[in-house]
Amino acid sequence: MSKGKSLWSELHKKLFEKNSLILTVGILVTVSIGGIVEIAPLFYLDSTIEEVDGMRPYTPLEQLGRDIYVREGCYNCHSQMIRPLRDEVERYGHYSLAAESMYDHPFQWGSKRTGPDLARVGAKYSDEWHRDHMRDPRSVVPESIMPAYAFLEHSTLDYDNVAANLRALRAVGVPYSDEMIEMAVADITTQLDPYASDYDGFLARYPGATLRDFDGNPGRVSELDAMVAYLQVLGTMVDFSTYEAEADQNLR
Repeated sequence: MSKGKSLWSELHKKLFEKNSLILTVGILVTVSIGGIVEIAPLFYLDSTIEEVDGMRPYTPLEQLGRDIYVREGCYNCHSQMIRPLRDEVERYGHYSLAAESMYDHPFQWGSKRTGPDLARVGAKYSDEWHRDHMRDPRSVVPESIMPAYAFLEHSTLDYDNVAANLRALRAVGVPYSDEMIEMAVADITTQLDPYASDYDGFLARYPGATLRDFDGNPGRVSELDAMVAYLQVLGTMVDFSTYEAEADQNLR
């Protein structure tokens, strides 16, 4: 046995360790085989994300709010990823599911938390709280170091190109229908008016969406409307009281 090992050792030294070209080819072959074994099965799967009831594409208003959230760099201080660890779950709520970010391009998962995680912030605070928080963060959270975003309240939301936005998202897999894209501009104002004539049609397109004025000024469609609409939907689409998942060992 020892002699066999010695012969293999000598062969390895002469063939591979002293011949860089053969060693390089050997490494490439090994890595290629490993990559094929890991990647090939994925081509036979329709999706690697578990389907969860309740998930839907963002409404046009929510999507524009998300765009503003990304534009202002909110992701630099806030993650949207609750890890399956006891301290995270007890503080923020149910751990994040991949399905919750399936329509996010790009997703907002991350590890940087200057501020709290926002994966479950939806419906946690009132619209008025969010408005005050944007105007002056320290008026509601005295220890906050977040800058003020008061200008959002006075910035008119530009939504002329929202249909093109949804069309681009459909190209990368978000299931916006032709009707959703056609009604995109109208759905902005519809979501801001709980008495809108197309109330039922809007909810048929976006089940569970909230219709109300978000910035406290019904006479204006502001960027604050969009931002608050987006924040208020985070973590609310999945009903975790009915969701069943495999038991997580970290939560026992």
